[in-house]
Amino acid sequence: MDIFADVALLSRIQFALTVAYHFIFVPLSIGLGLILAICATRAYRSRDPRDEAATHFWVKIFTATFAIGVATGITMEFSFGTNWANYSRFVGDIFGAPLAAEALFAFFLESIFLGVLLFGRKKVGRLAYLVSAWLVWIGSCLSALWILIANSWMQTPAGAALNAEGTEAIITDFPAAAFNPSIYARYTHTVDALLIMGAFIAMAVAAWYLLKGRHTDFAMKIMRTGAVVGIVTSCIMIVFAHASAVVVWEEQPTKLAMMEGQYETEAPPLYAFGWVDEESQEVITPFAIPGGTSMLATGTWDTEYPGLNDLAETEQYGDLDPEAMPVNFVFQSYHLMVAMYGLIMLTAILAIIFTYHRGKIQKMRWLQKLVLISPLFPFIAIQTGWITAEVGRQPWVVYPSVSGPEGVSLLTNDAISMSVSAPELLVTLALFLIVYLVLFIGWARVIGRFIKEGPVMAAEGTTDGADGETDVVAVATMADVQDNGDVEVSQVVVEDDAAAGASANGKDGE
Repeated sequence: MDIFADVALLSRIQFALTVAYHFIFVPLSIGLGLILAICATRAYRSRDPRDEAATHFWVKIFTATFAIGVATGITMEFSFGTNWANYSRFVGDIFGAPLAAEALFAFFLESIFLGVLLFGRKKVGRLAYLVSAWLVWIGSCLSALWILIANSWMQTPAGAALNAEGTEAIITDFPAAAFNPSIYARYTHTVDALLIMGAFIAMAVAAWYLLKGRHTDFAMKIMRTGAVVGIVTSCIMIVFAHASAVVVWEEQPTKLAMMEGQYETEAPPLYAFGWVDEESQEVITPFAIPGGTSMLATGTWDTEYPGLNDLAETEQYGDLDPEAMPVNFVFQSYHLMVAMYGLIMLTAILAIIFTYHRGKIQKMRWLQKLVLISPLFPFIAIQTGWITAEVGRQPWVVYPSVSGPEGVSLLTNDAISMSVSAPELLVTLALFLIVYLVLFIGWARVIGRFIKEGPVMAAEGTTDGADGETDVVAVATMADVQDNGDVEVSQVVVEDDAAAGASANGKDGE
């Protein structure tokens, strides 16, 4: 089959696999980073051991996710120097600064203060611990900023020019390159989507505990936090998504045409769903609003946008072959993303209403089950959004945007390495699938163990003997904490030199 011999296509599939897998963990770390910081703030203000236990619970979840996210991100960077060597040569002068800044100003910030959260609970002050929690989240957001600066430059190049040989893009204005025309809209859109994901994960964990009848006090607090973050970020998404779409309309006309299945110049309709017949070059759908997309973009119903056939005849987009473009694939991914947003809003509204209306969600098992599976909605929306963004700019890896510098573009087929063969790509694809599956199973088992254990807190202070050994450790789970704030110690473990490991069961009502 041709697919097994097409080096460019196999390179794209391999990179898509690594990026999609990596982006399972990025939304979790950035999204849950905010939940962690909010819980740390609550614990700082209340000084309640239950809130401190909740904070430590999210620290463990965040750390496990952060670790595997770092590992999977390294694979992407290796791909730049192997499969995409020609691409790296073309954009090297542009990408060096933001990728270095991401490591120096963001990753190190996040890593250092994550260490404080992990190992400094008893070694730093309460305020320092709280500040560390927020700096971990801010560091993750800064990391996303520098990565999106690099990615957005590929979508809308700026502040650069071709070298004398016409083989490399040379930076001429770093601020213009960094703050290119699409970075603001794409950064806010992306990060807000990640925060939605984090909120829905938090609510799903709370729903699982409610279904099991465990840790209900913790579950309701997290459900309220997740519901508030979820509804706020979901509503703000309307603004951010519109701004991102406007940038596409203004800067990337071929992507807009693919998103709407538009082959001919017209005032593009608005479709809720449909199917693009690529042979007849028309959208098959029972429902469409004539001029609807034009209205959203410009405020008028009759503003015409060029179709793929007309764009392919221009000098700027002459490399485009409308018949070879995966128009239906982009159309479906875009509209699936929009459909998932509808489910996100519905779930967020139900969660905020029935969580704050006398806590009715505690008795609504159908809503608990909906919330439990709800992280699938933002996850699918995020993945299909990236598919739309990356496949929609084909056949270019550096897109010739409307306002971009003249000649600064690169075709995908010209960006691959000539020294990588199809068999090598097939072997590495198979190895990636195996390793990634093992990593995911390991991560899922660790996270599952943390969730099954739940938030654990020290019921009594720890006393150290003269020899440095712990004499008495008393541990209680949140399930043992009653609504009135009293603590039941279900098990007390006593260790000393005479009887190491002996245990005694009992209760302490106070």
